[in-house]
This record gives sequence, structure tokens and C-alpha cells, in this order.
Amino acid sequence: MSSRSAVVPTPIRRASPLPPEERRVAIIGAVLPLLIDRGVGVTSREIAAAAGVSEGTLFNVFGDKDELIDAAVEAAVDPAPFESAVASIDPSLDLREQLVEATTLIQRRVVDIWKLVSQLDASRHHRSKHRPLPDSPALIALIGAVGERFVEPPDEAARLLRALTLSLTHPMMTERPRPAGAIVDIFLNGVGR
Repeated sequence: MSSRSAVVPTPIRRASPLPPEERRVAIIGAVLPLLIDRGVGVTSREIAAAAGVSEGTLFNVFGDKDELIDAAVEAAVDPAPFESAVASIDPSLDLREQLVEATTLIQRRVVDIWKLVSQLDASRHHRSKHRPLPDSPALIALIGAVGERFVEPPDEAARLLRALTLSLTHPMMTERPRPAGAIVDIFLNGVGR
């Protein structure tokens, strides 16, 4: 008898299946970078590979590729992750630092959504729901915590910061985006001497 013990291979077990909504979210998360990079020309095979699922699973979750792309676009414009990130800014930071963090988040959102929308074909863009930019309750709360520093009420000050950030960040509006700190300095101090 050999001194080596026999190694019995352990059977490979499939990962436990995700609940339907978690699977849907995981697939959308995998498709967003592909859409930003490749646009609607991305194949269902590439999407399935990125999501770590079979094409059959893709189409069990989404009726077709168009439904998946529409869901990804809706997820990209969903304000909830942005609101959560702004709400988690450390309130012990001074006002300027808080606003720089918030402005950085706004800039990232502007660029990410622009990259996605610029990859979509015109017919899909026209099918999307056009709606005005909703107010940001988290940004209003951040500004409202020190509202006495502003001549505008917190909701209007938040709108102005977002509009300024958009105009100084969006690739179609400026060749050279301003850093978040510079935007905040303009917001807090204006452009006069």
C-alpha cells in the first residue's frame, strides 16, 4: 500500500443562483461599461460573457437586447446612487471640501452619462424619456446645513452648483473641463476680483 492517500476529487458545484432582481442588476452592471465602450453594436454573447451568464440566462431575464439596453440606460440615469454618494460625504469636512467632493460626483455623473448617450443610436435616444434634471435632495441638504453662507435658498444654490458644474464639465460644452476645486471656488466666490 502506498504512503500517499488517495485524493478524491470534490465534485464541482454550481454557484447558487441569484434571486431574479439581483441577477438583473448584475447583468445591467456588466453591460453598462460595454455600452459606453462599444455602443449598441455590443453582441449578446459579449454581454453574457461580461455578466458571467449564458445567453439563455440573458434572455430569461430580458426579453431581448433592446430591453436590456433600455434597462441599462435607465440604471445609468437613476439618481439613487448619486444621492447616496452625496449623502455619505463627511459632514465634519469644511464646506469647501464637502462641495469639492459633491462637485467631483456631479462631474463623474455628467461624463458617464454623456459617454453612454453618445454611444446610443439616434432612434434609441429619441425613444428615451425626456425629463428635466430633478433636484438633488442630498445636495440641497448638504448646502442647507450651512444655508446662512449663501444668498440663495439651498434648493436654488444646489441647482446653480449643478448647472455650473455641467457647463464647465460636459465634453460638448468645454474643451477643457475645470477641476472640481476651481468650480467650487467660482461657486463660492464668483469670478470678480
